Amino acid sequence: MAASASRVMGANDRVQMGIVGLGGRGGDHLKTYLQIPGAQVAALCDVNQAALEKNNALITRESQPKAKEFGDMRAMFASKDIDAVSIATPNHWHALSMIRAAEAGKDVYCEKPASYNIHEGYRMVEVARKTGRMVQIGSQSRSTFHNMRAMQLLREGIIGKVYLAKGLCYKRRKSIGRTPEEPVPPGIDWDQFLGPAPLRPFTWNRFRYNWHWFWDTGNGDIGNQGVHEMDICLWGLGKTSLPRTVTSTGGKFLYEDDQETPNTQLATFDFGDVQAQFEVRGLLTGPESYLLRRGTNTVGNIFFGADGYMNIDSNGFQVFKGEGSEKILDEKPQPTGYDTKAHMENFLKACRSRKSSDLNAEIEIGARAAALCHMANISYRVGRKLTWDDAKRKFAGDVEADKLITRDYRKPYVV
Repeated sequence: MAASASRVMGANDRVQMGIVGLGGRGGDHLKTYLQIPGAQVAALCDVNQAALEKNNALITRESQPKAKEFGDMRAMFASKDIDAVSIATPNHWHALSMIRAAEAGKDVYCEKPASYNIHEGYRMVEVARKTGRMVQIGSQSRSTFHNMRAMQLLREGIIGKVYLAKGLCYKRRKSIGRTPEEPVPPGIDWDQFLGPAPLRPFTWNRFRYNWHWFWDTGNGDIGNQGVHEMDICLWGLGKTSLPRTVTSTGGKFLYEDDQETPNTQLATFDFGDVQAQFEVRGLLTGPESYLLRRGTNTVGNIFFGADGYMNIDSNGFQVFKGEGSEKILDEKPQPTGYDTKAHMENFLKACRSRKSSDLNAEIEIGARAAALCHMANISYRVGRKLTWDDAKRKFAGDVEADKLITRDYRKPYVV
């Protein structure tokens, strides 16, 4: 099926793209592909008819041919006219969308986090290997020049042996309030939206962006914004395995609203020879170290080594050394614009070369970063330190935690 579904592309052919999920991030996918000469957006898929119409209007305003519209992704994946798909659904749909697409012979660009749970990450890697499809996760930091240069300097020992990586997600999140249950609005396929998740009554908080803050569909801010910085932690530490132990504490403070996930969270990951720490603060807070504060947000990473430390965020990176913390390096980003474009161009390059090694954030990289976010959330939810058995792909002696490695899938939406 995979062999028959994919055409052979020449070096100069435009990749015929389909986009699944047309919310805020999916709209960004569309706008970005329209800027890339090597891509042609030929199909759109969403459970919301209004979103399909809105985004197709954008395509025609750019003097591009109108894309074919789909309400069910499986029909898009069955089309021989589509080479690759870009997935920007809510988190709980990432794995099933990617698996269906790869098994239908499509290459896949999938938004972060790669998976909704740990089990799904393993399945996504297995399917990518079995089908030979190119699968890139939307960890666009991997295609950002100043990040790549900073990681190279860490490997070369600019701050000596690194012993600790810290990821920060101090992103201001105001209360989402409460929205009542109501009939599903016309034009929305609520059953398809929920997919693998339990069947719940429709509310606007569960449907629009705030699905991030419900355990059924999202992973909190550690799995939303935080997975980018989690990936950079692993990148800088050079880790290609999961940690031995994880401890995560926190809570949802101050607000009385519909949100289920924590707005304050601290996680520690022990790899034996090094540690990673991660912190989420959604409430009012100040910046940390020399990481620049952008409005009310501080989002970035700090690496600590034997000889000094490095700060890195979207504004560039700085290196400090010695007992007096002397700044020896301060590099700014290249003025190349939105980093998603470079990441998508990298994906399209691999679609043509058929070499997964060309991908900057291949599925295994994305699944690993997501797994750390899931491990932290599981520790937070069960309320204790957990030990990971990598050989068995489960927690050591903790049945309650093991249940959260996967989920009870709502049939027929089973991973």
